[in-house]
Amino acid sequence: MFENLSEKLQRSFKTLRGQGTLTDENINDALREIRLALLESDVNLAVAKDVIDHIREKALGTQVTTALSPAEQIVKIVRDELIALLGTDTARFKFASQPPTVILMAGLQGAGKTTTAAKLAAWLKKGGNRPMLVSVDVYRPAARHQLKVVARSLGAHIYERHLGPDPQHGTPDVLRLAKEAKREAANYGCNILIVDTAGRLGIDEALMEEMSELKTLLNPTEILFVADAMTGQDAVNSAKAFNDRLTITGSILTKMDGDSRGGAALSIRQITGQPIKFLATGEKPDAFEPFHPDRIVGRILGMGDIATLLERAEEKLDKNKAEAFAKKALSGDGFSLEDFREQLRQIKKLGSMQSILKMLPSVGPFAGMQQAASQVDEKQFTRVESIINSMTMKERLNSSIINGSRRKRIALGAGVQVSEVNNLLKQHAQMSKMFKTMGSGGGKMQQRLMSQMGGMQKFGR
Repeated sequence: MFENLSEKLQRSFKTLRGQGTLTDENINDALREIRLALLESDVNLAVAKDVIDHIREKALGTQVTTALSPAEQIVKIVRDELIALLGTDTARFKFASQPPTVILMAGLQGAGKTTTAAKLAAWLKKGGNRPMLVSVDVYRPAARHQLKVVARSLGAHIYERHLGPDPQHGTPDVLRLAKEAKREAANYGCNILIVDTAGRLGIDEALMEEMSELKTLLNPTEILFVADAMTGQDAVNSAKAFNDRLTITGSILTKMDGDSRGGAALSIRQITGQPIKFLATGEKPDAFEPFHPDRIVGRILGMGDIATLLERAEEKLDKNKAEAFAKKALSGDGFSLEDFREQLRQIKKLGSMQSILKMLPSVGPFAGMQQAASQVDEKQFTRVESIINSMTMKERLNSSIINGSRRKRIALGAGVQVSEVNNLLKQHAQMSKMFKTMGSGGGKMQQRLMSQMGGMQKFGR
């Protein structure tokens, strides 16, 4: 996500390093690079021009502080401008004064509306809401069945009544289906109704007319445009067309994990005037997060996104297990391979190692970590877990009893080379020895480490 834009912007800042002051010449050189970075990342031409004009005006104006170097000044100005472009604040989710709150999902076919509707329901459910889903896509084969399957896997309510054909048009009555779903949501005590609408391969009058009728009937509190980030400017053009006709209240960008450019994210809000509210970053139901402009800009400029990483850890990690592991590891006994496997499973809950490393700043003690992310072999973690799984419980608790013949059997069971088993055992022995050394310094180091962990947990809240 945003890899290309991030890399090109940071390269443009390098042209200013070593310069004593900001001048017309070096500003123009940097702006030329920044403009190229934006355009190559598929940012809308008019948006890119506005951004460059604003940056030039601020760089040459009184807003430049003499306490910063030229490169730092430009980074700060670009940061402020990108945050202004994406929205200075995290967009709030609106609720109706009288439930149910109706959310109308809009977008073209293939953007991921159905999956996104289910992810949104799961996110709202975590916040204590009772969402109900309904699909009014009566044209695409199995569209309603797809939503039912996904909704049930998440434990969300779904209205699935099948209506007969309309006598006039010969197709199911979409408006009657939506009206009954809203009534059913109220009857079941569901405070939110998410309406998954039909899409088209392209924008046509029939689609827009149906969406307008649904808007008039349901009076939705939110009309969320679902955009496939990988389609770049096509997503921006579609968002503008839907906004012109329906006046959307926000956007959700899908497939952000596959989009390295980020142009759609930087353009949609500026073109529509409506905020981006959520990002879908993967296939899993929990690969869905609110859109925080300042955090996204931090990722783009290599400043990391520690806040999101801490929130993710707070939500997904078992604090009791983490503290128990730290205490055991720092005790005289060290830790076992069973403990090590449990920690691997905990880390995997946070996402891929690549995604974790990319949330760290690219400066200070974390310098080079983001670049190292591209070299991480995610399959290695699976192989390590397979090796440990191939051991007996007795061997996991005491790896020193594993002899040569057992190493061969373990390698065979895990489908790896014996050398990989040997490497794991060697690394585990080294780590265990290191923790024992730390623990042997008395209780002071252990207390210090535990207090630091406690401090980080408080910081993350």
